[in-house]
Amino acid sequence: MLPREAAEFAKAVEPVGLYWLEDPTPAEDQNALKLIRQHSTTPIAIGEVFNSIWDCNALIERELIDFIRIAVTYGGGITPVKRIVDLAGLHHVRTGFHGAPSHSPISMAAQHHLNAWAPNFGIQEYLVLGTPECDALFPSDHVMENGMVYVSDAPGLGVDFDETEAAKYEYQAGSHPVVRLQDGTLWNY
Repeated sequence: MLPREAAEFAKAVEPVGLYWLEDPTPAEDQNALKLIRQHSTTPIAIGEVFNSIWDCNALIERELIDFIRIAVTYGGGITPVKRIVDLAGLHHVRTGFHGAPSHSPISMAAQHHLNAWAPNFGIQEYLVLGTPECDALFPSDHVMENGMVYVSDAPGLGVDFDETEAAKYEYQAGSHPVVRLQDGTLWNY
């Protein structure tokens, strides 16, 4: 979507009261968010493709977003993402960590712990659909109930990894889609 089109759409949906408008423009076109912000009060969420504080510090400091969507696994772990959350808190930006099904229960547990700590907690995307196989591989006392995540107080992140269970499965290589087109153009899958 072109920045002007994104601004027009964000303005048009204001009466609906969206919780957020996710990725209205590609994340690398950060100046486009300024145009959207000038024309709409619809909250903006962005960042699931970010890998460090350097990807999002200008967006946060200029208050061009309302929710930071970085995932702990992409952002370097708990400590680097905690730095981002601290910076975001200074600029009225809340958390909205990415939680796609490809994130392991260990990744999600790290985000749950950060959410429990974050004074600027917003919401947690939670698309992890537990299966008996996954629950057996990653035993945990974290509980999702009635839209709330109850964080385990077990040691560490509160998630274990059962190597005996893992031995039952053959390794299958996998990866995210290619993020560049054949001509080298960056493509946000």
